[in-house]
Amino acid sequence: MHGSSPAAWTAVILCLAGITIGGVALIPEPHWVIFTIGCVVTLASGIVGRVMSAAGMGASRADH
Repeated sequence: MHGSSPAAWTAVILCLAGITIGGVALIPEPHWVIFTIGCVVTLASGIVGRVMSAAGMGASRADH
């Protein structure tokens, strides 16, 4: 099933964590260093998901 793999779950959780970090950093006064860290975590989530998928932790493709 598409997305039901450790790679997908890890990527989504990292992405949500990065967005949360970035969003909280903007309240009530912008803290740009923490916001940048949140952006880096969000962007890194895609790379981590791809690496984990390539390592065999992704969902296998269905043969049609």
